[in-house]
Amino acid sequence: QVQLVESGGGLVQPGGSLRLSCAASGSISDIYVMGWYRQAPGKATELVAQIISGGTPNYGDSVKGRFAVSRDNDKNTVYLQMNSLRPEDTAVYYCNAHIMTTPGPPGYVEFWGQGTQVTVSS
Repeated sequence: QVQLVESGGGLVQPGGSLRLSCAASGSISDIYVMGWYRQAPGKATELVAQIISGGTPNYGDSVKGRFAVSRDNDKNTVYLQMNSLRPEDTAVYYCNAHIMTTPGPPGYVEFWGQGTQVTVSS
């Protein structure tokens, strides 16, 4: 079984910073892409950032220049450094990963974390 466990959410003032972490554990053979999505109340889920193994990061338009995604392949962990936070960044942030498991089906399976709340408010 595979689990994605997130940490690092919380309450921060506008202009502040937070760092989210997501660690994948279990019967993992390989991880293709790791990243973050978010869902604000009453809004659709949107891509925040993702990074393919050995590739360049990809960001949602609303966070470009403020957020940075990175991953530690040895630890099967992805990070999201969030700077210059705005009230509109308030959402539940979900870790996402495409993982090949062993034993398991051929190819990569998509997994989600349980979500961590980020609230930006004064």
